[in-house]
Amino acid sequence: MAGAVSALFLLDIKGRVLVWRDYRGDVSALQAERFFTKLLDKEGDAEVHSPVVHDDAGVSYMFIQHNNVFLLTASRQNCNAASILLFLHRLIDVFKHYFEELEEESLRDNFVVVYELLDEMMDFGYPQYTEATILSEFIKTDAYRMEVTQRPPMAVTNAVSWRSEGIRYKKNEVFLDVVESVNILVNSNGQIVRSDIIGALKMRTYLSGMPECKLGLNDRVLLEAQGRTTKGKAIDLDDIKFHQCVRLTRFENDRTISFVPPDGAFDLMTYRLSTQVKPLIWVEAQVEKHSRSRVEITVKARSQFKERSTATNVEIEVPVPCDSTNPNIRTSMGSAAYAPERDALVWKIKSFPGGKEYMCRAEFSLPSITSEEATPEKKAPIRVKFEIPYFTVSGIQVLIVDVLPVSLLGIFPGILLKYYVIFVQVRYLKVIEKSGYQALPWVRYITMAGEYELRLI
Repeated sequence: MAGAVSALFLLDIKGRVLVWRDYRGDVSALQAERFFTKLLDKEGDAEVHSPVVHDDAGVSYMFIQHNNVFLLTASRQNCNAASILLFLHRLIDVFKHYFEELEEESLRDNFVVVYELLDEMMDFGYPQYTEATILSEFIKTDAYRMEVTQRPPMAVTNAVSWRSEGIRYKKNEVFLDVVESVNILVNSNGQIVRSDIIGALKMRTYLSGMPECKLGLNDRVLLEAQGRTTKGKAIDLDDIKFHQCVRLTRFENDRTISFVPPDGAFDLMTYRLSTQVKPLIWVEAQVEKHSRSRVEITVKARSQFKERSTATNVEIEVPVPCDSTNPNIRTSMGSAAYAPERDALVWKIKSFPGGKEYMCRAEFSLPSITSEEATPEKKAPIRVKFEIPYFTVSGIQVLIVDVLPVSLLGIFPGILLKYYVIFVQVRYLKVIEKSGYQALPWVRYITMAGEYELRLI
């Protein structure tokens, strides 16, 4: 097991101790002053950006800064730095949950609550539970309301610290959104310089009891392990990051995503795909200057996805000379306007079906007199924004989702829920009800533009 934290300090912007919690008794309050002195001595040095600082006395400091507050841990043991820094970030989230914002003033107004939280979130220097929703069940912000001793919820004493027992809904539903952002950079020769896909599986669960969920994707490793042919429908997931509810050991063994979900909204998984992506919306622009007094811009936009899909809220931003005036704009679809604050022509198309091509023509007046020392005009890229519902560019598929709520002392009967999704359409849906309440699953896909730039001018 990694080493434990000796003490935790909350300092103001001048290094003065606001809150100090000693967990092991092997450091003193002077350690915070030594840390801040060491931090000031190295100001301007590259090492000051490191969140880990070592002392000659054998003390290691790990810190982060939020607004005008330093969150600092001191330890004489060999700690897992990543784990402690993550704990400090979670500590900020908990403070925000209680105080709306973490600042010096909010700490001074809530010393009692701060010490209660520090006692519950860390025990003898080891991080414990960091879920604000669970902590708020037995640590109240208004002390006068705590007349009766609160019994800690079961989530604090068992392995599922992110979900409370006793949750019950009249209508049990599971919402799964597969959201992908496409990042593309195209150079002036029309070649793709960079492309990747950033995806997330966003869930909202409103289920009674303690549901056991299983989710399968068209992961190439999983399909090959099962001896199933992929036929180009499988994907290779990179840089996967799971919510803490996912059983990592199970995923490493058979690539099955098994978890007991938190109640409400959360990000189940994020991933990245480093793959060559064909631009979903291709934009070409031609700029012609006439006798230094007039410029004409012709923009062509073409959707390069299947006709059954439609892009919505498309916005194409084409840069124009900063001193342009008197715009005269015509479009074959949508509306376009000159945005002088952005030095750009903004073309908006509410609905852009696949396999279509639209045009926009714009004419601007330029000043007839230019400075002889004028700097060369910068050629900004064309930026595109869009959303394509019911579509994923990576081809990720939700294959199987099982929701198996475990009965709690006979109060919440279990159900069996299975549904299969092929591509972006639900082929069939089965709900086998054993309890008397219905559980409804909903799956939604959406692709949107991330950093989508085309340097075509």
